[in-house]
Amino acid sequence: MEKTSCDFVDKLKIAFFCPNKPLSHAHPSGDLTIARDLHNALNDMGHECREIVQFRSRWFWKSREGWVRAFTNFIEACRKARAFKPDLWLTYHSYYKSPDILGPFISRLQHIPYVIFQPIYSTSRRKASPTRVGFYLNRLALSNATHVFTNNLNDVEALRRLFRPEQISYLPSGIVPEDFRRDEAAGKAIRKQYGISDSTPLIMTAARFRPGVKYESLVFLFRSLALLRTEPYEFKLLVVGDGAMEEHLKALAEGLLPGQVVFTGSVARRDMAQFYSAADLFAFPGIGESLGMVYLEAQACGLSVVALDSPGVSQVVVGGQTGVLVSHDDGQAMAEAIGTLLRNPEARRKLGLKGHQFVTEQRNAQRNTSQLSQELEEIAARFAIGRPPDR
Repeated sequence: MEKTSCDFVDKLKIAFFCPNKPLSHAHPSGDLTIARDLHNALNDMGHECREIVQFRSRWFWKSREGWVRAFTNFIEACRKARAFKPDLWLTYHSYYKSPDILGPFISRLQHIPYVIFQPIYSTSRRKASPTRVGFYLNRLALSNATHVFTNNLNDVEALRRLFRPEQISYLPSGIVPEDFRRDEAAGKAIRKQYGISDSTPLIMTAARFRPGVKYESLVFLFRSLALLRTEPYEFKLLVVGDGAMEEHLKALAEGLLPGQVVFTGSVARRDMAQFYSAADLFAFPGIGESLGMVYLEAQACGLSVVALDSPGVSQVVVGGQTGVLVSHDDGQAMAEAIGTLLRNPEARRKLGLKGHQFVTEQRNAQRNTSQLSQELEEIAARFAIGRPPDR
């Protein structure tokens, strides 16, 4: 009798691979947070989700040593996959800088479906010589995928060039709301630790201090807040994070906002709720932001948000409901929005309540991962019908 998908168990052995940043990578980021949450959630649901190798493929083809590392990790991944006998290969985040060069081949050797979560396909990358090789390696990966999941609506149209509609699933990015409960006592303790009185209006921001759009966003915020110095009160800005541009940012903050900026250094994600709880609102421009997990974390803690209105940020902050999204001008619009909210506690409270509700109901990672789990089970079951019996 021919087998159907109902004949297969719903708990999967999943070979997991993160070509951009392995799960143990030292530098935190939104992508790394999503990868770790995804890995942990699938295991919590009863699947055996195992990271196969910790190979970072970022720009590997640019050096001979990179090709050697790629080959060595391919052999290791083959060996581990053969021993593990997975039902499915799941890659998190393949794109032109860090294409997946393992999954397409090993999944074929193992006769299992190959699935990618958060692939990015940008045809413009084939035009420039520095990115051309990465583009074609990434396209090779995507063209071999059985199914793709994306958490960014802005990527769907490009993916439709390679996949049929039924091969694409949209799962909005999310967090575990319970990990970011507002704790007033903890917030007061943070204020006391950094010498900030309970009556001082406190703005919080958080980012890695790395060159590029993160640094540009913090500079934009400092300059915007400098426009508020004519206000009849003294606010404080709590800056959470660290990185290569730290000294530059500290010097800039002292010049634009002397005595008003407190740098905390790096804070573990498990402790971030204490810092959100200390603040009155969260502000981060989000220049070039694809999504931004910090916005979801802040809203889960009941903070209103101020950011630039962009296609990425608007997917995680609902303008006018959970926060204020402003135009990208010289910083005046952001300054006015922050000033208005600092003067109006009731407006902050309403936006914060809506933000908490939004994250709990619509950006809840546990609910979204349940849908992912169900779809992975269905993909594996359909594929298993034709799987060779001697696997």
